This record gives sequence, C-alpha cells and structure tokens, in this order.
Amino acid sequence: MNELKIAATKNSPEVILSPDGIIKLKGRSIHENMMEFYKPIDTWVDEYITEPADITCVDISLEYFNSASAKILINLLHKISQVQLKNKKFIINWYYEEGDDDIWK
Repeated sequence: MNELKIAATKNSPEVILSPDGIIKLKGRSIHENMMEFYKPIDTWVDEYITEPADITCVDISLEYFNSASAKILINLLHKISQVQLKNKKFIINWYYEEGDDDIWK
C-alpha cells in the first residue's frame, strides 16, 4: 500500500494518508465536486482498513468545510473506526480555532 498525498488548493485540503497509520486533512474543504475529490481518499481508506497499522492517528485541521464535506468526513471517520474490528486502535485529533463557536453548532 502506498502513501497518498494531495496538495492543498484554495478550495480543497492538503491530504496525507500513510500506511503507517497517519491520516491528515488540513485547510479548506469546499471543492465544487466533493465526491470526485474524496474518491481516491475513500478508495485508499477502504484498502487501509483491511490491514491497518496498530494505531491509526487521524488529524483534522479544517478551517472551513461545507455540508457536503461534512457528510463525506463522517463516512470516512466511520470507516476508519472499523480498525477496532481488527483489534487496532485509532485516535482522532480535531483541531479548530479557539473561539470558533460554529464548530459546535
């Protein structure tokens, strides 16, 4: 399994997916076609969860994401949580700006 890196744009996040258990999303997620953007990420996660690392660490640092991105992120996190079925652990770190009240709504 290979590492997948996608460079950030003004509308899409930087993505780093490592078979060593590192999953990072950073930036903005408001791409015009979210399904198209997230398809290779979804495919990578599908493959990863078949043989995950002992510990999977998910770092999410999105300054803004739209509702389409939210739905996709929930689905991805749900898939990643399935590593528990293989007696593996996962950690989710969600970074947000202090005082960002919208994150709780």
